[in-house]
Amino acid sequence: MQRRIPLLAALALAVSLVAVAASSGSDDSRTVLEFDVLAPVSEPFTGATNPIRDVAGGGLPWELDSAKGELRADGRLEVKVKGLVLARRAPVPAALQGTNPIPAFKAIVSCLTAVAGAPATVDVSTATVPASTTGDARIEGTVTLPTPCFAPIVFVTSPTGAWFAVTGR
Repeated sequence: MQRRIPLLAALALAVSLVAVAASSGSDDSRTVLEFDVLAPVSEPFTGATNPIRDVAGGGLPWELDSAKGELRADGRLEVKVKGLVLARRAPVPAALQGTNPIPAFKAIVSCLTAVAGAPATVDVSTATVPASTTGDARIEGTVTLPTPCFAPIVFVTSPTGAWFAVTGR
């Protein structure tokens, strides 16, 4: 009987280690991308003529006071923007300069991946969130990232997907 006790203890330890390893693999919350700055859309990226990864820019130039965010491997995304407003210069009409006329923003994550063995771009979006007229918003959501997701780019966009700010500077 005394020989069985160490064997049972070793077996119990092995089973618990396997359970821990299995549970840790299912929750992949590693940080894929963290940023403290976004670049607002400006010429020549305004409009549909020069999209970035097939995401067209907003039709007018924008400016931004501050931004930060984080993308995790499990698809959780958080983006906070302050002062994301139309630029205070031409070609923005004077009455709209320094304002945000869009009542909601969303985020798009763009990944380079493989589809059917060929390189492809896959874009996934969050739900829309309210945005203030002063351009403040907090986007929190989960997206389904493709596997693999190389070189992710995060955009803050209109509800229809025109981007106003993008990771970069």
